[in-house]
Order: sequence, then structure tokens, then C-alpha cells
Amino acid sequence: MRPAKNKQPNMDSLRQLIRQPSHVVIVTHKNPDGDALGSTLALAAVLNKLLHNVKVVLPNDFPPVFNFLPGIEKVIIGEMNPEEAVAAFEQADLIFCLDFNSLDRIDRFGLDVMASRAIKVLIDHHIDPEPFADFSISKTEASSTAELIYDFLLDMGLDKYVDIPVAEAIYTGILMDTGSFRYGTNPRVFEISAELKRLGMDDYMLQIRLFNSMTEKQLKLLGYCLANRMELMSEHQAGIIWLDKEDYKKWSIGRGDTEGIVNYILMVRNMKLAVFITEQQNVTKLSFRSKGNINVQEICHNYFNGGGHRNASGGQIKASIEDTLAKVKEIIPLTMNAYQLQHEQ
Repeated sequence: MRPAKNKQPNMDSLRQLIRQPSHVVIVTHKNPDGDALGSTLALAAVLNKLLHNVKVVLPNDFPPVFNFLPGIEKVIIGEMNPEEAVAAFEQADLIFCLDFNSLDRIDRFGLDVMASRAIKVLIDHHIDPEPFADFSISKTEASSTAELIYDFLLDMGLDKYVDIPVAEAIYTGILMDTGSFRYGTNPRVFEISAELKRLGMDDYMLQIRLFNSMTEKQLKLLGYCLANRMELMSEHQAGIIWLDKEDYKKWSIGRGDTEGIVNYILMVRNMKLAVFITEQQNVTKLSFRSKGNINVQEICHNYFNGGGHRNASGGQIKASIEDTLAKVKEIIPLTMNAYQLQHEQ
């Protein structure tokens, strides 16, 4: 029997489901980041140990920096293998939806999730989740979905299956969504990290793999952005970095090549708001980062059809790079002036 949606379900029934081997699909959002991949692969590894037939579906490809994660070689890239992805959803008895709050975040596969008769479980930390799941574990105070996955495994009595590879996947998700513990933290995330360390996880080597693995092209592209595509609005404690279509052609930019560039603006003294804008084939994408109480989630939601978290959000707009830059430069003073007024009260 399915639990009523929009109500806190009885987790005992979910524990029973997990103990019975079945066909399981784990799906995460398009353009998967470290938290999406880490939480997904950690859960997949544990469920495999329980003899489930587990398939991980990603709507599109992932940045190559995450190639080291155990099990990533077996994922189904929906964009490249749509028939295999659809077949996985059709065969599923249980679908886990990780690190997204609405079905449009998985593109066309949202229709396959809706059409499936499988029991659906949502585990996520973004605000305002859609009521499509039978079981919903939604905690906006969590640092990451990886944090929620660790506690979910404990709640399900599966902590004995958390070995070093699982620990590495969970820690990767935590590291990437907190910016190495710079934002979105809470006491629990440090407790979990300590528990993972006690298992024997090599946190130093993970840091090296994730943050000291740039290619020569990525390093030169970063230099190009900082020297030629960065504009600081010092009077508003904000900055913008942008890339247009010609830049993408010139540098042959691929997935993951621009990861983290937006954060460099916040390394400048007194900068509190950073925007990274990329003009792509049919859309212009924006990535926002901020410090303190500056809510970039509201900016992305109100102006750019997006969302995310208070200090890290993204969106997109069907406009040229020139029009997008003009719009962002109008929004920044409004946002920062409102922040200053709030800060003075």
C-alpha cells in the first residue's frame, strides 16, 4: 500500500521495501554535480549489497573530475542512451529521486517517473519540493543530499554497509556542496565527516582528486576569464564573469571546464555577490554565489527561471549575452541596496 503523498510516511514500510530485492532506479538532476553523483553512487553501492538490481540514470553527462567515484562507469547517461534509461524506469519497482525537488530537473525523464507504477522516494535539501513522491525526505537545513543519504542509511539500519568507497562518495557530495565546508554547514555535517574519517576514508586524497586535478586548458581558461571577462562592481560589492559563444568555440569548452570559476570573485576582499554568465547555443545560463544573508535563490527564482540555495543558485534566460549582462547589472544594485538596508536595521 502506498503512503499518502504530502504526509510524513511510515518509514517502517520503506525499511521493509528496501530489505526485499527488487528493480531499483536512482535518478538525479541534469548537469549532475558532486553532491548529485556522490549521494547517488553511495546509495547505489549499498543497495547493490542488498542484492537489488540497481540502475543509476543521469539525464546527461557528468564532469570528468568525478571519474574516480566507484560505480560511475556503470551509470546510464539518458541523453546518450535514452532507450536504456526509459527501459530502466519501466522495469523499476522502486525509484529514488536524489538532489532535486521538481521533475523538470530531470528533463524528459520526468514523464517516465510520473508514468511509472514504482514506489517513489525523494531525498533532497532544496526548498519547495513537488508532491510527486510516495516517500519524501526533504530537509532544507541539510548541507547536502549526501548528508541526508548518510543519515538515511543509518535510519534504515544499513550503516554496516558503509565501507570506504561509500564513504568517499558521501564525502565527495559534502565537500562539493559546502565548498570544502565554507558554506551551508551545520553541526551534523561535521559529525558525519568525522564518522567517515574513522572508517578509514582518505580525505586528503579526495581533496587532491577534486581540487588539484585541473587540466592545462582549464587553468588557462581561468586566467583568461580573470584577465578578460571579469568586471567588478566594487560600489555594490559584486562582480561578474562572462563567456560568450565565441569563447566556447575558441577554448573548446566542455562539461566541467568552467567549474568553480564563479567562486574566484568572492576571493576578492569585500566582494559579497558573484555571477558567472555563459552564453550557450539556445540559452544563457547564470550561476550565482554570495556571502552572508544575500539570497541569490530569490534572484534566480524571480528573474532567471531557476533556484537552489540562499548562497548558491543558478538559472537561465533566453536572451543574448549583452541583454543578460544588462539585466544582471540592473538587478545587482537593487539586491545589494536592499541588503544594505536590512543590514543597517
